[in-house]
Amino acid sequence: MRRTKPEPKEFQPDIRFQSVYVTTMIHHMLRRGKKTTAVGIMYDALDMVQQKTGRHPIEVLEQALRNVGPQMEVRPRRVGGATYQVPMEVAQDRRVTLAMRWILDAAKSRGGKSFAEKLSGEILDAANNQGASVRKREETHKMAEANRAFSHYRL
Repeated sequence: MRRTKPEPKEFQPDIRFQSVYVTTMIHHMLRRGKKTTAVGIMYDALDMVQQKTGRHPIEVLEQALRNVGPQMEVRPRRVGGATYQVPMEVAQDRRVTLAMRWILDAAKSRGGKSFAEKLSGEILDAANNQGASVRKREETHKMAEANRAFSHYRL
């Protein structure tokens, strides 16, 4: 077991939108250290979001993160040889991290097109409470609801 909790990493806001969410999203989609490529993809996706909606893309991104972020999740807890899935509330920073991870995963699984188009489509779907990432949140909530009987085993 870990002795101390690591201190959370503080990200600087991005250059164009002054948003920490955009910077964090860029860091999540990094592959093999190609940050310039990730930044270009993210900004292209946000430009597409702005063209399609006419709204500021950061508003749409924040709405998508709010819609996808789960309120409850299940965590395994071992009690007397048996492992129970115990529902727990999700902390705000983990909620945002999970939402970003789910949006990126859902965008990767979309067919065809460039990744910027897939990402903008998934952000728009999430902002409208649709899409694979919102389905993932609903599955997580269903699992927490189904295991509510074990909530007295909370950590």
